[in-house]
Amino acid sequence: MATVRQLLDVGVVRLRESGSESARLDAELLLALALDTDRTGVIAHADAPVGDGAAARFAAAMDRRVAGEPVAYIRGVKEFHGLAFGVDPRALIPRPETELLVDLAELEVIRRLTGAPRPKGAPPLAVIDVGVGSGAVAVTLAVLLRRRRMLDEVALTATDTSEDALQLARENAVAHAVGDRIEFQNADLLPGEAVRTWDLVLANLPYVRSDAVPTLPIAVSFEPALALDGGPDGLRVIDRLLGLLPGALAHAGVAMLEIGGDQAVEMRALVAERLPGWSCEIELDLGRLPRVAILRRDA
Repeated sequence: MATVRQLLDVGVVRLRESGSESARLDAELLLALALDTDRTGVIAHADAPVGDGAAARFAAAMDRRVAGEPVAYIRGVKEFHGLAFGVDPRALIPRPETELLVDLAELEVIRRLTGAPRPKGAPPLAVIDVGVGSGAVAVTLAVLLRRRRMLDEVALTATDTSEDALQLARENAVAHAVGDRIEFQNADLLPGEAVRTWDLVLANLPYVRSDAVPTLPIAVSFEPALALDGGPDGLRVIDRLLGLLPGALAHAGVAMLEIGGDQAVEMRALVAERLPGWSCEIELDLGRLPRVAILRRDA
């Protein structure tokens, strides 16, 4: 009977040979899945014997990973902002970079709710997550606002063109006990409500250039192309959303859009062309790369 260490050693070699850049981490996560434990349990009990059933589950998971399938899809879960999200091929796997979008959105909501006194009877802040995918942004924001006892003062809506992605987002919202606090709508960008305006528009839309998609790691090929391909310049879908903002964003509203780390110049130029007079501030992520464009009307 093989031990935890022996299975890990073999798994790491296989993954390195397959081209994995995180072979040790991947092997530990997949063995933890097979053993129904976590990475800590795997590392702490390296000399423990592994039964035939668990070894077979590990081997099957390894076969899928060697073939390129993302670890998150094999495990069925991905951590984001300290929360566990169910993931599968219905939607893009949440990326750590997107946590910045959530942090900025939370700060903006806090600023609005704790700044100048709001008029008595003022409606809740209208916040929309465009292209919700797995629900990582909308659900995390709802959880953070609930912790601050601010969720009752915010009306959250989330849209996606994919009904499958919306269903996954609903499942994640229910899992985090905010399923009744987010309105999910199948829509192409914004809902078809001409008279409604939004105080805060959030979007993590496709922004990978079409010619760059085939060059991405093989694991990305398992994710929905619709959630990745942003057209020839990577900004095709974002451009469409910009065209809707003048009529959709409240007068003092803010739009926060995630962009690629090499798209700051192009994004500013696009905003100048599509939204003359609007400001476009670019926030950097932890890697000091451009990540979120913050748009406001000219004061």
